[in-house]
Amino acid sequence: MAVERRVFLGLALCGTAGWGLSEWLGGSDDDSRPLAAKVRIAEFDRAGRLTGVVEVPSVRKTNAQWKAALAVDQYMVTRRGDTELAYAGEYWNLHADGVYRCVCCGTALFDSGSKFNSGTGWPSFTEPIAKENVAESADNSFGVGRVEVSCARCGGHLGHVFDDGPPPGGKRYCMNSVALKFEPSA
Repeated sequence: MAVERRVFLGLALCGTAGWGLSEWLGGSDDDSRPLAAKVRIAEFDRAGRLTGVVEVPSVRKTNAQWKAALAVDQYMVTRRGDTELAYAGEYWNLHADGVYRCVCCGTALFDSGSKFNSGTGWPSFTEPIAKENVAESADNSFGVGRVEVSCARCGGHLGHVFDDGPPPGGKRYCMNSVALKFEPSA
């Protein structure tokens, strides 16, 4: 019985590794996320002050270009929709003042003033820095209804938003650290 269990676990491990490798190598060369040619985003300085709302071109790259520009974990989360392990990300316990930007395109996404300790092991925010900078869409993967949060400018997967956050808004934007780049206040 123990040998069968070891064989099963070994096959499961090989299958998981094979799936990960096929995800990394597979897929088309085009990033097929639906993006408008131009988007309106709010721009913010290092202190988190709004500097204006502008229309800018969407950031579009092939998967090969994204792979060349991003670390493996950044690519797998932002371009393939993976999730980093809880308590493993760089920003889950960061309490400094600043702005969290998209690791793919630099768009301002969250202000440190909206960050809170959700106890989940991922950076959590009550709201985005500007609604136009993020896109929300239905995500029914794994048979669970969730709301995916992506960067409005490049389509990079950031995480999910849930309705179990603190008052008054009751939202918890649960983000992956590897999808973000923290810019400390000047």
